[in-house]
Amino acid sequence: MISSKPWLITLLGTIVFFTLNAQEVVHKGPATDLSKGLLQVSENGRYLQYETGDPFFYLGETAWELFHRLSYKEVDMFLENRREKGFTVIQAVLLAEENGLIAPSVNGEVPLIDLDLNSPNEKYFLFVDSIVELAASKGLYMGLLPTWGDKVDKQWGQGPVLFNPENAFTYGQFLGSRYKDHPNIIWINGGDRQCKGNEEVWNALAQGIRSTDTKHLMTFHPMGPGSSSECFQQEEWLDFNMHQSGHGDRYIPNYRKIMADYALSPPKPCMDAEPIYESHPFSWNPKNGIAGDDEVRRAAYWALFSGAHGHTYGNHCIWQMYSEKVKPVNYPPMFWYEALDLPGAWDMLHVRNLLESRPMLQRYPDQSVIFGSAGGTVDHIAATQGDGYVFLYLPSNHEVIVEFRHIKGEAFKCWWYNPRTGEAVFVKDITGHPREAFRVPVTGVDWVLVIDDASRNFPEPGKR
Repeated sequence: MISSKPWLITLLGTIVFFTLNAQEVVHKGPATDLSKGLLQVSENGRYLQYETGDPFFYLGETAWELFHRLSYKEVDMFLENRREKGFTVIQAVLLAEENGLIAPSVNGEVPLIDLDLNSPNEKYFLFVDSIVELAASKGLYMGLLPTWGDKVDKQWGQGPVLFNPENAFTYGQFLGSRYKDHPNIIWINGGDRQCKGNEEVWNALAQGIRSTDTKHLMTFHPMGPGSSSECFQQEEWLDFNMHQSGHGDRYIPNYRKIMADYALSPPKPCMDAEPIYESHPFSWNPKNGIAGDDEVRRAAYWALFSGAHGHTYGNHCIWQMYSEKVKPVNYPPMFWYEALDLPGAWDMLHVRNLLESRPMLQRYPDQSVIFGSAGGTVDHIAATQGDGYVFLYLPSNHEVIVEFRHIKGEAFKCWWYNPRTGEAVFVKDITGHPREAFRVPVTGVDWVLVIDDASRNFPEPGKR
């Protein structure tokens, strides 16, 4: 029976507490411990973990032009900012998108001598080495893209096209040999390109890396909207799938592709590695509006509660490292260093804190805990059940009806978690398996309903 008394928060102080800006609450990101060993896929094929068996949460930052446009001092500042916000992986491109083969880096170097993949420039790669080591000192992983896709298939971009299966394999061997002993590498094949039609090149690049580096995980970054699973699901080198939901609309239902990848066999971890960027114009036109923290949060919680093992954040000013020194790409509203503390980046820390405050490796998407409507396309309620808890993300809904008979346990503690501040408040205790309605404390914004098995004595959501 549905409760006839939806709970209410009656204290004004609680409402004030829930509407704090994220920047008003001081947080520091939890540490990432490289001493736990190399990363590997969990036994159930759904998540990433350390060799010790401890879970690893992939919280990525899109920094495509990092090696090309920043100095060592600037990279140090950038990485420290991202470490403090809880990011764990920095995604950056070795042969960069923005004329990365021709225009010298900020250090005056190009990555290849005479545009020859068999002649990498040692001075350029020594700088890359130093950044990989700097990231490791901060507990950060580098998601290294060997190249941007325009060097393989010039659908757009500046190219030039250099790759064929033979030199792709050789270049992969060089990279694998150079970085195999660094503890903080994740290989990201691809680079914003459709995989179909160039599978032979991408496979050769992956196999070249694998021939000299069998230690590090590898994936593929596709063109949006698309997934690595479309070409490489059965390839042994593909350890986990990446999806790009892209920048074409305000609320892109990325949960659909995540759920599709989650259902594939053999099971492989999946994630949205390029959702809508904060500060990005919808459909590349500022007249359509600019993405903010609301869109960023929605993409993250939708993906994670629908089966993703991790998530990547992006900012339109940061991926291109836009500054007064370079030409802007598609209307970035500020310089990269001015965009570091925008709300969406802070929100990613709250995502990670919530996920890591409960057991991670057995969590699965579970819409059965929702009675009745789970919303439409843009107000879709996503639900996930783990070992002793359930999370439900309400993007803009006023109420959700929970079917407790589908939740493991006999007595439950219920909380509202504020994804804008990382704060939680206790709602009520539930005994047995009723059908219970929960109404959000403040309408017009998103919330996470947390339901814990009371016998587990978990800490407050988001806390350790």
